[in-house]
Amino acid sequence: MTAFKTLDDIGDVTGKRVLVRVDLNVPLFEGAVSDATRIQAAMPTVRELSDKGAIVLLLAHFGRPKGAKNPTQSLSLVMGGVEDVLGHSVMFIPEAVGEGAKAGIAVLAAGDVAVMENTRFYPGEETNDPAFADALAEIGDIYVNDAFSAAHRAHGSTEGIAHRLPAYAGRAMEAELKALDAALGNPAHPVAAVVGGAKVSSKIDVLRHLVSKVDHLIIGGGMANTFLAARGVDVGKSLCEHDLVDTANAIFDAADAAGCTIHLPYDVVVSKEFAPNPPTRTVNVHEVAADEMILDVGPAAVEALADVLKNCRTLVWNGPLGAFETPPFDTATVALAKTAAALTREGSLVSVAGGGDTVAALNHAGVAGDFTFVSTAGGAFLEWMEGKALPGVDALKA
Repeated sequence: MTAFKTLDDIGDVTGKRVLVRVDLNVPLFEGAVSDATRIQAAMPTVRELSDKGAIVLLLAHFGRPKGAKNPTQSLSLVMGGVEDVLGHSVMFIPEAVGEGAKAGIAVLAAGDVAVMENTRFYPGEETNDPAFADALAEIGDIYVNDAFSAAHRAHGSTEGIAHRLPAYAGRAMEAELKALDAALGNPAHPVAAVVGGAKVSSKIDVLRHLVSKVDHLIIGGGMANTFLAARGVDVGKSLCEHDLVDTANAIFDAADAAGCTIHLPYDVVVSKEFAPNPPTRTVNVHEVAADEMILDVGPAAVEALADVLKNCRTLVWNGPLGAFETPPFDTATVALAKTAAALTREGSLVSVAGGGDTVAALNHAGVAGDFTFVSTAGGAFLEWMEGKALPGVDALKA
């Protein structure tokens, strides 16, 4: 694993102004934070620095204000959620840089925590303007990045500032980087990857990268239909990107060259309508009628996939196997997730999952807490699976 400085390397922070990049881009309902997961993820770092006597200044974005101040996207709106999770009062400073920010910081004492205003209110944030990064650096002594979810953006508060102050990974960032290294960076083999979702077009780069990294690639969701079509299967009315059949065949070829086995379902659950609990039947993939849609992986295929996982040491999961939001087409995803969770609990499998639909599916199956690591990062997790460099991570390299 690439070396990153962490809070263990930071030294004495008493009275130091520590700028901590966190993810406070949380949903609101009727003026209150409705899901504090991202806030909770940041608090171990915040508490640790505060307990050590740092002046903790939280940098974050909220929404997409496009470089202009917008009261509907002010971080003042999430202050209640931050204070609830942290358990004590937090100061809000209505500027992120400049004299207003400095004046607000000046009244803080060792151990205090403050939330700076939305960094995206400033045009220089998203353009990574050196002048904006300089202005951020002026208000702090130390920089800590604890927002892996924003690490795929080369912004002023995620990348630029890391070159101007002593820079460290926070606890959430540290945990994420260690988990990702265990999953694909330096994993125990055999490695399996589950990749699902509606369309191949959204995950071409993921699939191309994974076939060179894993031993078993399990393809589910609507994208499996495109791969089945590439193998000459008539998928009826199923969601299928027929224009990407050549791309699917190229991925098959790349997998063969790399020694990666691609697993597609050989029995599937089909229906003539996509609705909750419609009439269904389970058939061999070659028996899908012209007026039917494939909406889930069948039980025999799920059992075979479970056997694959039992022989693997590492699992990376992104995307459901079927249309899991609509019962009964959650069956395969839930069953395989429970197998992965059981193998993780017994210590034979390191399981790392990420992506919005994936987190929702694992929560639905009741097993998110049993996986080795579940990332809520979304875009950054997907770009990591594509093998892309993440600017906010690269800037922290020791």
